[in-house]
Amino acid sequence: MAQYIVRRLLLFIPMMFLISVVTFVIIQLPPGDYLTAFEAALAAESGSAGVSTERIAQLRERYGLDEPIYVQYWKWISSFVQGDLGYSFQWKRPVAEVLGPRMPLTIALSVITIVFTWVVAIPLGVYTALRKNKLGDYSASFVGFIGMAVPDFLLALCLMWVAFFYFGQSVGGLFSAEYIDAPWSWGKFLDMMSNIWIPVIVIGTSGIAGLMRILRANLLDELHKPYVEAARSKGLPEWYLTTKYPVRVALNPFVSGIGGVLPGLISGAAIVSIVLNLQTADPYLLRALLAQDMYLAGSYLLIISVLSMVGVLISDILLAWLDPRIRYH
Repeated sequence: MAQYIVRRLLLFIPMMFLISVVTFVIIQLPPGDYLTAFEAALAAESGSAGVSTERIAQLRERYGLDEPIYVQYWKWISSFVQGDLGYSFQWKRPVAEVLGPRMPLTIALSVITIVFTWVVAIPLGVYTALRKNKLGDYSASFVGFIGMAVPDFLLALCLMWVAFFYFGQSVGGLFSAEYIDAPWSWGKFLDMMSNIWIPVIVIGTSGIAGLMRILRANLLDELHKPYVEAARSKGLPEWYLTTKYPVRVALNPFVSGIGGVLPGLISGAAIVSIVLNLQTADPYLLRALLAQDMYLAGSYLLIISVLSMVGVLISDILLAWLDPRIRYH
């Protein structure tokens, strides 16, 4: 196992290089660059035919946008390795200062959503498998299908109305108005936890539905295997038998999917973050892509890629621990 982990860590370097190249090329695919969009916006605001050519040339030289793409990439990735994420043209600040306050909130929201998804999906999956073709199975499956079918932004709007109309709670954002710019304290943390339940439910609903169906199908397949019948014939209690053997094996897809869950939640919550006005980094990614703010968008996507690779490594290690049949040498 130790050799496997070391090999995977060594593979991080070429994988990150390839991911960074693909990320930078994709960002550069749209025609023009940030200054092209900036010039068009200024021209639209002023109603003039264009902006000073000298001013645009100065900005282009200052940001290095007049250099070949491989030179721009090298400047970006070499600075990234040293901890400098680049400069955000749109916000006129270093990318680290733009994403710094919001990335921890983004990751915290994703982790809480993962925990909520597992806590709800695992019991429902086991329950529906043990109550196959009964009222509980049909009811949970129906709710799951609704969760997969309803768009996240629509569910967000509905929960915002419920929170405001029935509970009188301020909706939108992770903090109340008095805590938005306040320094971190115990009161601010409690305020965030009181507001975070809406985005957690919205983002986690579709994941709960999918994971519940996966666990149900896998558990139904395991419950009729010979080793389960042999354990049952020895007189083991049904609840102990189910949780000790079949559930443990049926959980393999949950663990193996960790690598895609965290980055998937982060990147998939952009619309929900905009609708709920969350203080996360997802709205910044959308604005950076629209404005072709390449360093901000590239750094964000590269961070998601790192999280994905770390998640895959963690899932492989946990999978080997969970299922004794799997060993890496």
